[in-house]
Amino acid sequence: MNLDLHYKRAIVCGSTQGIGKAVAMELAQMGANVTLVARNEQSLKQVKSELSNNGSQLHSYLCVDFSNPDQLKVLVEQFIQRTGPVNILVNNTGGPPSGPIINAQVDEFIIAFNNHLICNHILVQACVEGMKNNGYGRIVNVISTSVKQALPNLGVSNTIRAAVGNWAKTLANELGKFGITVNNVLPGATATQRLSSIIENKALKTNVNNDAVKKEMLHEIPLGRFAEASEIANAVAFLVSPAAAYINGVNLPVDGGRTSSL
Repeated sequence: MNLDLHYKRAIVCGSTQGIGKAVAMELAQMGANVTLVARNEQSLKQVKSELSNNGSQLHSYLCVDFSNPDQLKVLVEQFIQRTGPVNILVNNTGGPPSGPIINAQVDEFIIAFNNHLICNHILVQACVEGMKNNGYGRIVNVISTSVKQALPNLGVSNTIRAAVGNWAKTLANELGKFGITVNNVLPGATATQRLSSIIENKALKTNVNNDAVKKEMLHEIPLGRFAEASEIANAVAFLVSPAAAYINGVNLPVDGGRTSSL
């Protein structure tokens, strides 16, 4: 099975922590030349120094805030023009704040839509011509199992994640003929800073301790534990590899069996 990513260039978003960082580390280990994307330059420099370097790789970073899509468009287009085409794009952005959908303000939807779908779209448009010319393209969107099954108390996230899922499926249909695949990885509860925040918020609102919230969440997972970020990264890494050339337009839950639908 060919998992070799030597001579492949990858952009990995949200790559200074959690799932994004784990993906960047795994792709670098597989030989890819990785460009980290996030808004904190100090963190970007630190993660870049941690990436595997197999001799020919020259990793880089792009410091940009997804709350400013216009800036992202300019910077990523300039970057690709300066450094050359990209073969792999991993779209990954921290989720919107938790809360019931009925309480969500209109601006919350707009912000989340820009941070996720609009920025994803800008990045795809910047990368796709190079993928077409190379006859090799892998686009993976790290979303959420809410694409398949709405999650309690994540109203804005459920809404926007579903939009990204359908955007991705449409892209998969359009870009497949160019040798470009588009797939979604749907993480379940993963041991990241975001999960800790969700647990703390729920504990405060329900007036119980964090351990009680964790126990309730774990009860819903057949494997009985939270995922490690590296386990989500493994799924992403396979989908961007040559071995996954005929997998296109799918939603892949990586959730320990929590999602009740097939």
